[in-house]
Amino acid sequence: MDELARTLGTSQETIRRDLAELADNGQVTKYHGGASLPPSGEHENAFQTRMNEFANEKKAVARYAAGLYAPGDSILIDTGTTTLFFARELSRLSRITVITNSLQIATSIGASGNRVFMIGGEYRPESAQNTGALALEQIARFNAEHAVVTIGALNPDGAFDFSIEEAEITRAMIARTRYLTVIADSSKMGRRALFEVFPLSRIDRLITDRKPLGALAEALQAAHVEVHEAPALNRMEPAAWARS
Repeated sequence: MDELARTLGTSQETIRRDLAELADNGQVTKYHGGASLPPSGEHENAFQTRMNEFANEKKAVARYAAGLYAPGDSILIDTGTTTLFFARELSRLSRITVITNSLQIATSIGASGNRVFMIGGEYRPESAQNTGALALEQIARFNAEHAVVTIGALNPDGAFDFSIEEAEITRAMIARTRYLTVIADSSKMGRRALFEVFPLSRIDRLITDRKPLGALAEALQAAHVEVHEAPALNRMEPAAWARS
């Protein structure tokens, strides 16, 4: 915001007002401290940019989700900004086993002494993840109790992603697990993306910062999805691991 004001030679208040108007018209995605171009049906913003978009909402979802797991759990986790926040919260637990294709998630979980299996494959430095045929082959060797994944879009037709490679990884992971939890901030609700990942009926539990409304809410109910609304960070009770 400061940089925009300096560059354009105007006040921060004017910048805020103009960004709010652009966001209302769908021309930008506004988040705390800035804004970015909204993702299209074919592309989404860069990983590091997305780490700053709706960060408080993602952190709230991540903290709430981490409180649902316990020592001894085995979890497949895909690559995403929300799942990275989730891994940072989950790392406070002990005696968990995580299988992931994300280098950053593996580092967060492994640094706290937990067991981590890092899926190999073709390395994508922009998002620090491994994808491709080798990754898919390795995922097929595991059987985990849980999968925790994020998605690019969720609408009445199902869960979608902007990357075919990431969609393949997520599909492979949920095929090797019993219980699927989807974690996503409310900006993903009702959005469209190019590649279908799984139908709503495959989701056991959806965790978001604001419960969906309208057609999506009806579709989730018809699919018997358990929907959890994570409290905002400033209203949140300490998680179970924080109280112990």
